[in-house]
Amino acid sequence: MIYKIFIDGKEGTTGLKIFERFSSRKDIEILLIDEDKRKDSAERKKLINSSDFTFLCLPDVASIEAVNLVTNPKTRIIDASTAHRTNDDWAYGFPELSAHHRKKIINSNRVAVPGCYASGFASLCYPLVKNGIINADYPIVCHAVSGFSGAGKKAIAQYADENRDKQLKSPRLYALTQEHKHLPEMQKISGLNFKPIFNPYICDFFSGMSVTISLHSRLLEKKLSAKHICDIFKEHYSKCHFIKVAEFLGEDILSEPFIAANNLINTNNMEIIVCGNDERIVLTSRFDNLGKGASGAAVQCMNIMMGVNEDLGL
Repeated sequence: MIYKIFIDGKEGTTGLKIFERFSSRKDIEILLIDEDKRKDSAERKKLINSSDFTFLCLPDVASIEAVNLVTNPKTRIIDASTAHRTNDDWAYGFPELSAHHRKKIINSNRVAVPGCYASGFASLCYPLVKNGIINADYPIVCHAVSGFSGAGKKAIAQYADENRDKQLKSPRLYALTQEHKHLPEMQKISGLNFKPIFNPYICDFFSGMSVTISLHSRLLEKKLSAKHICDIFKEHYSKCHFIKVAEFLGEDILSEPFIAANNLINTNNMEIIVCGNDERIVLTSRFDNLGKGASGAAVQCMNIMMGVNEDLGL
């Protein structure tokens, strides 16, 4: 079967990456919109309703508008924006979190792809809450670093400028008001009663991401060491194709005692590393913010919805 695919917002970073991932697919026909009609609602409506799958790589307001253009009940929407990630009527596009998440993706016509930071955060916090390691009131603090590709076209141009501001050479902490747009889904999907403190940094490399949370064992619901928690994570993700949990302290994937953020670029893979000791435990999730954090996750969800191998084209 040949599936008709429309990417609404193909010129953005995520849209371009999705388009690139389809270059060798024989089971897909890409519906292209004329350049001068990219913002023409009538033309977009025609292509959306002619498609089997439409990817929305748009700002939130435009994504909501696009969903309202759907009249074909067979068109399935995969939204990469923030607009629908906490909407219970939509499937949350992170199939590895649980069998329930995967089943909802399979059966849904509406899938919201997670935010990049939220992917790393949920990969750590969801199993902690689900397995009763922390309670829903635990005061989580999260630190994360990302390549500048996730900041949009304007930021990418700033970093590429040879006359750029010298501050761009340094990691830059942002979201200083603690109101980052990923926080609502980070809280809800992980099952937390309160938003975490979230400290993201944009850094001077193109793509890649690491998300880290730390735990005090004295505050846990169960008396567990870092090694015990690592074993729980290995079991939680044991059947997942794209997620690998390192052996305790990460001996199998770390060539030196550092966790770099850009090891998994151009892949849909995610690695979880548990370090620390019996008192203080550190968990890190690393992946490509343009892969498992965006376009790769979107294509993976589409594959699951199609009923083909989820790694096809990834």
